[in-house]
Amino acid sequence: MVKKRILNILCFTVLSSFFYVFSKLYYLKHYYHIDDLGLLIGARSELSAHWIGIKDVNKDIPILILAGHADSQGLAGSGTPGEAVDKFGLNPMDPNISDELFWNLRLQKSIVQLGKIKGLNIKSYDPGIRNIDDANDPRTNWSVGEKFAKNGGYVIEIHFDSYGEYGVGSGLIPSFVDTPNKIDESIAKKFGRFPILFRGGLGAPRRQIRILEIGKLEGSLENNLRNLKTRQRTIRFLSDQIVQAFLNGINNLSSSNP
Repeated sequence: MVKKRILNILCFTVLSSFFYVFSKLYYLKHYYHIDDLGLLIGARSELSAHWIGIKDVNKDIPILILAGHADSQGLAGSGTPGEAVDKFGLNPMDPNISDELFWNLRLQKSIVQLGKIKGLNIKSYDPGIRNIDDANDPRTNWSVGEKFAKNGGYVIEIHFDSYGEYGVGSGLIPSFVDTPNKIDESIAKKFGRFPILFRGGLGAPRRQIRILEIGKLEGSLENNLRNLKTRQRTIRFLSDQIVQAFLNGINNLSSSNP
């Protein structure tokens, strides 16, 4: 009887150890440590892009952060649902908007909060109306961003790229109108760069609005965003990388180039 009890205890201990190790391996496979930008965001754009940002910017340059697709929900190309929803059938983060916009909005808020703490002249804009049919409506991202840029500000719209073969990867699409500046270069060194005429020239860059593709909404990046244990740390880490790129560009410091 005693031997049987000892055997049961040993079996339980072995099985517990096995499941503990398995869970750790599963976690490490799906949730990278959130301290390495390259491991977190995955592939960078490999499209041919030859621009270099060499134009100086003012120390107190006004910065406007936009959340991509905040005014175009329900319209074609209104943001990727992400791999978790579209491929694996998980519930969307918010049934009323795309998962991309859900994360765009949260990252937008975090960037502005951290940027203000770091001394940047930074703010955000959210139209609040999620479906504006007319791209030239004065309430859209494009209209507000274009006006801000024409007054000397730096405008950037935050996006997450489509998953799998539908997306390209992380990187900055610079303004179609302006000469790329040192903030552009600093961000591109961290996240990668797209050609200025990507897809023939997108609507935002034609209005002096940069587009930053954080990375494909899949794998490690999306898993770390969706997991409650890693969500806030992931958003904070991405925000810190973007804000630091702003500071490096403004202060003429070199950004890391993985």
